[in-house]
Amino acid sequence: MGKQGNSRVSRAPDLVNGRSYFGMKTCQHRGVENEGLVGRRMPGEGGNFSYGGSKVSYGGKRHVRLIGVVLGLMSFLFFFDSLIFSVVRSMVHDGFPRRGSSRSKDDKVYVKAQTKEIVLYGNLVNMASSALVVKEFKRDLSTPWEMPYKVASTWKPCADKDNIMAPGKLTRNNGFILVSANGGLNQQRVAVCNAVAVASLLNATLVLPRFLYSNVWKDPSQFGDIYQEEYFMNHLKDEVHIVKELPSHLLSLNIEAIGSLITDADLVKEAKPIDFIKIALPRLLKNGVVHFLGFGNRLGFDPLPFNLQRLRCKCNFHALTYVPKIQQVGSLLLGSLVCLKLRANYHFDSCSLKQILGNFLGCCAAATPRTDNICRSVSPAELRKLGRCPLTPEEAGLVLSSLGFSRGTYIYLAGSQIYGGKSRMQPFTSLYPNVVTKEDLLTPGELAPFRNFSSQLAALDFIACATADVFAMTDSGSQLSSLVSGYRIYYGGANAPTLRPNKERLAAILSENSTIRWNDFAERVRKMIREGQKVRPRSTGRSIYRLPRSPEFLSFHFVVEILDDST
Repeated sequence: MGKQGNSRVSRAPDLVNGRSYFGMKTCQHRGVENEGLVGRRMPGEGGNFSYGGSKVSYGGKRHVRLIGVVLGLMSFLFFFDSLIFSVVRSMVHDGFPRRGSSRSKDDKVYVKAQTKEIVLYGNLVNMASSALVVKEFKRDLSTPWEMPYKVASTWKPCADKDNIMAPGKLTRNNGFILVSANGGLNQQRVAVCNAVAVASLLNATLVLPRFLYSNVWKDPSQFGDIYQEEYFMNHLKDEVHIVKELPSHLLSLNIEAIGSLITDADLVKEAKPIDFIKIALPRLLKNGVVHFLGFGNRLGFDPLPFNLQRLRCKCNFHALTYVPKIQQVGSLLLGSLVCLKLRANYHFDSCSLKQILGNFLGCCAAATPRTDNICRSVSPAELRKLGRCPLTPEEAGLVLSSLGFSRGTYIYLAGSQIYGGKSRMQPFTSLYPNVVTKEDLLTPGELAPFRNFSSQLAALDFIACATADVFAMTDSGSQLSSLVSGYRIYYGGANAPTLRPNKERLAAILSENSTIRWNDFAERVRKMIREGQKVRPRSTGRSIYRLPRSPEFLSFHFVVEILDDST
């Protein structure tokens, strides 16, 4: 991580097994003149402070005079070092400019900032800070964290195998399928993959999916603004017939009036293939077209025929390729980074959605006045104890420090808005001040084409997270975390570790904040993370996008690996 002797720095573009990451066959990395930005350490290399030294002239013979000179010199050096540390830390916290940062004065990463710092685990934060200082003082450049189970490298991508279906399978066409996908970029990606599988199931022609405009995301981007249309169609042509629009004789139809509109109310969440055959196929055969409106998580994971399971994984991991402008700017975000996805609008989401979803993955601690009335019905302590709260920035910082990441590590923060602002981020930035976002790493000119297009900005975050040295999940319910985790498993083998804290176990460990010793805390966290990285095949019902270790998508090459007790 950072410049800590990690060989994975040069590996990032190879994350996708020889394909220039995520199909970026024409993108080039930024020249040498800009290599100092990502992975740069301040004020000294590796995040360590550079201590100047000078030879002491032994002009006198008296030991008292010599001791006085040495003590005076040491005092000056310590004072000078403290001064430099304070200045640099102040610059970092105040938005120290990085390569002509595109962030404006009013466009800070921490919005809705509060002035008072919120610290839940003061004792642990203090101990973590001390541990990081000791690590820096000892100039410990050891690799902080690697995938402990090398058997992960024995799973090889195979979803792109030829002849998934028998020849002649596509000769019969039952009609056309329209899909209008809702949600953000990552929800829409899943909908596209599911639509491909459903089109194959129903022997239908798929019209390039449309993306519904969301009042939340406020992005009018369509499929062709994000993904390469021709590449997508050609890559799947042997399995599914895909066209850009309906034929002229169907364009004038009122699809709702003829009964061919199928909404999420018509299909259960994670429906089985038989549900589509019963509900959609009769309308398709009758009218020649059906329109799936919304299509959020409408196709389940099991049971599903082998060829359909592999097909939607082929769509996700191979056919969906970002357009060149996203690829090119995304390549500028490659570097020696630890990527962290924190939940945006943390408190408001958890409280407002709780009324709809029950015990939502969230916590109402330190609620604001506008959410206070909603939150009175839930116990934040109980939710946290059950592991249903996304990790706070403070908790994420404690996890990283317990795993050995040095203070100088650059942390890429996916997304731009953290509810609570600096008050929530201060415990984290006190441990890891080098927090960067795409707004910091890109110039205004590079970022300009993506302004006001949240889905395209999310695609840049996806690239940064998928190719980072380490990806840290703080919210297992996030679709971005799910897709990035799956990509890193599929293409990264044993070289792309993803940190998945068990939130219930972590909550139990954190509850001992006032009494636990740092070494005990760090060891328990490391053990928790190691166990979460065990290599297991996907179990029935689990997401293929998050856990693609399954015979349909990854082939297992048998090896014998001897592990010691520590792993």
